[in-house]
Formats: sequence, structure tokens, C-alpha cells
Amino acid sequence: MSLPGMVALQKTRFSAKKLQTIFVTACFVLASLACSQGYISPVELTATAKAQGKVTTPLAPLVTTAAPTATQPTATPAMTSTQTTIPTFTDVPLNSATPGPTPTLDPLATPKPPIQYYTQSGDTLPSILGRFGVSAGQITYSQSVPETGLINPGILLIIPNVLNDVFDSIAVIPDSEVVFSPTAVDFDLTAFVNQAGGFLSTYKEELSSGPTPGADIIKRVCLENSINPRLLLALLEYKSHWVYGQPANLAETVYPMGHIKLEQKGLYRQLSWAVSQLSIGYYGWRAGILSTLPFSDGTVLHISPGLNAGSAGLQYLFAQLYNKADWVSALYGIESFPILMEKMYGNPFVRAASIEPLYSPELTQPKLELPFVPGRVWAFTGGPHSAWGPDGALAALDFAPPSSHPGCVDNPEWVVAMAPGVIVRAENGAVIQDLDNDGLENTGWNIFYMHIATKDRIAVGTRVETGDPIGHASCEGGVSSGTHTHVARKYNGEWILADGPMPFNMSGYIAHNGYKIYEGTMTKGDTIVTRDENGGVDSHISIPKPK
Repeated sequence: MSLPGMVALQKTRFSAKKLQTIFVTACFVLASLACSQGYISPVELTATAKAQGKVTTPLAPLVTTAAPTATQPTATPAMTSTQTTIPTFTDVPLNSATPGPTPTLDPLATPKPPIQYYTQSGDTLPSILGRFGVSAGQITYSQSVPETGLINPGILLIIPNVLNDVFDSIAVIPDSEVVFSPTAVDFDLTAFVNQAGGFLSTYKEELSSGPTPGADIIKRVCLENSINPRLLLALLEYKSHWVYGQPANLAETVYPMGHIKLEQKGLYRQLSWAVSQLSIGYYGWRAGILSTLPFSDGTVLHISPGLNAGSAGLQYLFAQLYNKADWVSALYGIESFPILMEKMYGNPFVRAASIEPLYSPELTQPKLELPFVPGRVWAFTGGPHSAWGPDGALAALDFAPPSSHPGCVDNPEWVVAMAPGVIVRAENGAVIQDLDNDGLENTGWNIFYMHIATKDRIAVGTRVETGDPIGHASCEGGVSSGTHTHVARKYNGEWILADGPMPFNMSGYIAHNGYKIYEGTMTKGDTIVTRDENGGVDSHISIPKPK
């Protein structure tokens, strides 16, 4: 007998006169305006904002692994740790989840054969170097590749095999099933939950907006973080049986994602934690700054360097939940999470085939202008940092309006549209603008404006042109130390890194990472604007009034 809702398959980022400069600096200097490092969405606060690749065996032909055929379950699957042979690993101390220096080969060791790697969608040379632990000069290229931009898929690279303790694995989930992509357009979350009829269908939790049904909590987390709802539902079922059945004990009831910390109990916080781990893995892998999986016993494994971002994200999350043996079983065993997900919705790779790659190497950012009125001087108060939450994609930038008062105060300056489009969401301090006018925030280019005050905020459905008012900068929508706005970009549901192959470009100002999150610069020709949370003169930025 099949469980309700389960199917075998279903579709799926000046200059001014001296007097003006002195005046504006005096207006900014006392204000601390960056998004808080604790940029989360606790229930005591309003909704926040801070915040299949082809891998081969060495020099062997590619092996294509067919996805398993969907079958109907006879019982709610549960994870076990004894269903698959566990590889033997050499444990290494955990120092960091980010890659260290390029490994130094032992001259006395027998060299391992090099790896044949075919580039995949989203690859850049920096990300490949970070994942494989090599320098550009060590790679043999079958054709030229750009130094910083997106690389065409399918290009053969011969790469030295220098990593140890690598878990060779196949993709377990496509990228489009992790992010809030076009595959989620036709998914009715509430109907699915109600049909399944489990604990989640009657669950409510007190949030800042009041008592909130379980399905609405999942929707909120998905919209805030741009995460696919199918993934969160399947994770919830796998960890605590909330979708089709009942939690088995108090721990599954209070900590349904298995992250047992008193300050993170309840569905909203548990899902937010899980999404944070997924984002560390997904976007860290995408940028090439994460290459290892840390486990609770202080050891690490290298992620198979040719894996796709979605699979790396899921592997990272599960490494926070399981020891190595149970981790292998949960991802690759006969009752693994991917098998459950297929039983719930059908084969995810079939859905992905209709819309992936999420973006092509030819993709470019549309023309965007700075989000404030020409002739007005604002401050660049936040370099690349998380689009949402403390550990998300480094996709966002912060700007603060001129003010003679520090902190969170009303401000008459307008945040304006950076491009033409239509407003598809406006709530809890957030405004989402769809640039392709289809009314969907999980297709094409979308702009995310955060900390927009409720007063005078633009309404959903409004069509705007560049420079039209969106609303006023504020502290609404999360933890913030001062009035500002926070902006980020999405394409097909994936946050686009502010300093990546498609860097944030507004009015010709290009965003650059700093040594730490929130640090950084924006450059336009010889002009350099440096981020300053206190709004110092070096952070002042403006565009001239049209003549």
C-alpha cells in the first residue's frame, strides 16, 4: 500500500564638493549600519535577513550511473547504519572546513594517476582549483578556459590526483532540487502536507506573526532562504517522520531535524539550521572555498572534487548529523535519504533534466542601477555577505542612507528599483522584484531588497521602471544595528555570489570581496569605494543626476 502523496514519478550588487563631503560624513559617522552577524530569524524578532558533474576514475572512461527506479514504499523508510559496506578511512585532524594550501607531493611516494574531469555547469577555474587542491599550471586543458568566468560544460581537464581521504561518490541530488528553482513552480506544498496526513498537517508553532501552521513555516523558510520545499519536506520525513507519520519520541518532536540544542528547538529554528548547513556546503562548493566534510569526532573527508553543488550541500548537512558510517548509509544505503525522496516525488534527475543547467556560461547580469535616487549620497556599509541567515551565499551588499541620527530611525530617503520588473513579494521587510515579468521568484533574474519599511512600501503586483520607489530603508525584517537596505540577486532560485563569475554590477560599480565577510570594495574605473559600517567618507557612493 503506498503512502498518501507518494508517487513513483512526477514532473517537475564620486565625487562631491568639499562642503558636501564634510556634511554627509558628519551625517553618517555615528551610525553603525551593517547587518548584524547574528542575522537570524528567531521567534522573538520579526522575520529576518542579516542576515551531474562527470567524475571519472583516473584516465578511465566516464561511468554513467543510472538513477534508481522509483518504487512505492510499504512503510515509512528509516535510516539504518548497517546496509552498506563502509569504506576504510585514514582520519585527519579537523582544522577548518575550507581548503588549506595546495598539497605538497611526497617525492618518494608513488604518484597516483591523474584524474580525467569533464567540466560541469557552474564551474569556474577558481572553484576547480579549490576543489581539486591544485594550481592552474598543474592542469592540462583540452581547450582554453576563462580565468574567472563560467566555463562551458564538457571540457576535458587532466588534473593531478593530490588529495587524500577522498570519498569517491556519485551525485545524490541535482542542484535544482536544493535551491528554489523552476522545478518547484508546480509543487503545492500545503496540499501535499494535508494529503500525507501526518504530524505536520496539524502542527502549529508560535512565530512573530502568531500561531503558524507547519506547512506555512516550511514555505516561509523556503522563501527566505530560496530553498526547494520538496527537499525540506523529505528531510523532515527522513529525520522525524513528521510528513506521513508521527515523531517517535520527544527528541523528534522538539528537534525534528536532529540538531539538539535548546536555543534551536521548534520547527522554524530546526529548518533554518538545516538550511544554513546546506548553504555552507552548496555555495562554499560553488565558490571553491569548501572542499572537506567535518565530522563530530574531529576528522574530515575530502568531498569528491567532481561532485555537483547540490550533492556537496547535502553531504555537508548530513556530516553535521551523523558519524561517518551512518553518513554513508544515510546517503548511499538501501534505505537512504535519496531513495526516500524519490519515493515521495519521483526521480529528481528527471525533473532536473527539463530545466538544468540552472544557468549557462553565456548568462550575464542585466543592467542594474544603484538602489537610490541619483544625486543622493549613500554609504556602502556592507561588502559581500550572506543573502539570508548567518551562513548563506555571499551574495548581498548593504547601503545606508544619509542620516543625522544613529541606529534604527525612520528615514525619508527612497530605495528605488534597480531595473524594470514586477513586484512578486512584499512582507516582513522583504521586497522581491521579478525582472522577467512572469510573476515568479524562482525563475529567471530576481532582485531581493531587505529592510524595507512597511510605511510607503510598494505593493505586490506593481510594475516598476528603473528608479521607481520601492520603499524606505529601515531595520525591519531582522537583526540590524542601523537603518539600511540589503540587496542581493537570484537566478533560477540560486543566489548569485556578489564577487563571482557574474559580480554584482550597479551603475558600473563592481563588488569585490574583502578578507572577511562584510568587508570589501566597489570599483568603477579608478574610483574605489570601501565598505565602512560607520559610513565614513571612503564609503560614500552616488550616481549623478541625469542632465
